[in-house]
Amino acid sequence: MTDHYSALGLRSDAHTADIKKAFRQLASLYHPDRNTDPDAPARFRQVQEAYNVLADTDKRQAYDDNRRRNLLDAPLVTAGEIWNHYLDKVL
Repeated sequence: MTDHYSALGLRSDAHTADIKKAFRQLASLYHPDRNTDPDAPARFRQVQEAYNVLADTDKRQAYDDNRRRNLLDAPLVTAGEIWNHYLDKVL
């Protein structure tokens, strides 16, 4: 799973304005017309994809939910929540 927050150099609690600012800076830096590095087009697409997901409220919510399910944000806390939820149903 691609970590869109790290692609933009942000934490998962970043505000929409921070996401937009980071995208503009990185898109300008990695734009293939400005950057001759052979990895620039791939990095530009990665930044663009991250922005497309994180700038849209519904897509971001779904992405954040998926991150939590995959234990990326806080593995111990999430694992504890999953375990407690399971035990509540079993007991």
